[in-house]
Amino acid sequence: MNTFRLCTVLLFAALATACASAPKTANAPDSTAGSTVVDGAAPTPVVAAETAPPATPEATSEAMPSSAPVDVPATAMTDAPATSAEDDFAAIYGGAVADPTLPTAVSSPAVYDPWEKFNRKVHRFNNAVDRGVARPLARAYSNVVPRPMRLGVSNFFDNLTQPLSAINHLLQGRPKQAGQALGRFLLNSTLGIGGIFDPASDAKLPRRSEDFGQTLGVWGWKKSRYVELPFFGPRTVRDVFGLAGDIPLSPVRYVEDDKTRIFLQGLNLVDTRAQLLSLDSLREGAVDDYTLVRDSWMQRRAYQIEGTRSQDEDKSLPDYLNDEDPDPTVPANAMPMPQITPGG
Repeated sequence: MNTFRLCTVLLFAALATACASAPKTANAPDSTAGSTVVDGAAPTPVVAAETAPPATPEATSEAMPSSAPVDVPATAMTDAPATSAEDDFAAIYGGAVADPTLPTAVSSPAVYDPWEKFNRKVHRFNNAVDRGVARPLARAYSNVVPRPMRLGVSNFFDNLTQPLSAINHLLQGRPKQAGQALGRFLLNSTLGIGGIFDPASDAKLPRRSEDFGQTLGVWGWKKSRYVELPFFGPRTVRDVFGLAGDIPLSPVRYVEDDKTRIFLQGLNLVDTRAQLLSLDSLREGAVDDYTLVRDSWMQRRAYQIEGTRSQDEDKSLPDYLNDEDPDPTVPANAMPMPQITPGG
């Protein structure tokens, strides 16, 4: 029993010694740093280098230099280089640019919407038509028709717009792009079996959709008030005038058989709406759906007018940035229009 008590006392004494010899934190004040006081006597200096044990290789790789102070000021932390996580955060949410070699982004245009009250009413009407007719048809079309067939339908209607794009390229003073658009149309119409396949993209011919509204913007009509049309959706007054130049040049307009023409126009509308199904979840979570659609469409339109010009000047952009997706708005040739014949 005496042996057990003696061992217990020795154990507690060892623990107390270990706690007393533990290093103090950097924030704790130490009025007797660098000295040792024994029974109230005068402090005698203690040389740490002579009593410190030799450092191991693992410890020396992580230890601070011997000349660095133990207490690091808080202001010194602000001068430290940013970590990769901080660089990523700044690149996403603002601050430092992740890649300074990228071209300057197209500035968002100031939306000119003096007819907002009227446009919101038309927007509610278009949403009602979309929920009741267009969206159910687009979902059924996506569920029933296989994706390769839907891709062929999209390629077919995109190919029909290439002659119109070629004309507008010429009107904008871009003969090279006009030749590329015409080359896409001829290549896809022949080797692509009427445009169902897209061998022109494999031949490195870029896809760029141009309309007369974009041509008016290149000619100098930069600022135009926003307007939403029934069935046609978002537009500007400039683009409404552009429809007058696009509709007569639509190949579908020259299909004489009414049933075939109406079927093609309806299929084009359903295919266009099917391409926008992925955006429905974004619109459902929006605080103001009208503002979201308006601002997004105006930014997209500004990019179509100004962004393609900067792409032509910057030859260092990769190919995937030079290729432009089809315009997601309602195509002019997809809306049934009355046939006007001479003599009434």
